[in-house]
Amino acid sequence: MEQAIIIVLTLTSLLSLTFIIERGLALRWNRVIPSVLEEAADNCRTPEDLPMLRRMCEQHPSALGRLLLVAASHLDCPKNETVDALQTKARHEIAQLERGLVILEIITGIAPLLGLVGTVYGLILLFTGLGQQTLAGDNTLFAAGIALALRATMLGLIVAIPSLIAWSFYSRKVDSLAVELETVCDEFLQRLYRTAKGN
Repeated sequence: MEQAIIIVLTLTSLLSLTFIIERGLALRWNRVIPSVLEEAADNCRTPEDLPMLRRMCEQHPSALGRLLLVAASHLDCPKNETVDALQTKARHEIAQLERGLVILEIITGIAPLLGLVGTVYGLILLFTGLGQQTLAGDNTLFAAGIALALRATMLGLIVAIPSLIAWSFYSRKVDSLAVELETVCDEFLQRLYRTAKGN
């Protein structure tokens, strides 16, 4: 039982570490919102500039690039239809950014519980040891019970704390990225529709 608890906690910690590293790489600001695309969207003032923007988006695949391509391809539609198409695509992109965060959230919840299972099992051993100690004067089971209880609790917390920190940090980062994506796309649409009205 002790071995099983330690193995499960070790596997949980490896899974957590994998997602922490993977999300850290995937949520880099310049990977989601390349500055070169922000600049290209800002410089796109008329429909004649759209081919250049499309080329830039294809050269720099990213969440922002995909959203700008959707916006650019719907500019001949009424504005509310373009906004609806953009929002649908944006929801998909945000879901992709949040991928893996639910695993970190689950690990944050279950790691302490797994540690608690180990603690309870350690206490069972401890009390079993107490019962036998009165008969045999042997402290081995007593010490093993305390050691397992403390080891399981510590492992559970060691897994849960970094997972909680990473989940909180990445959740905030996704929120910030979503706001920036919305701002860039909204400004892009306002400019292009204002230009179209002016013409």
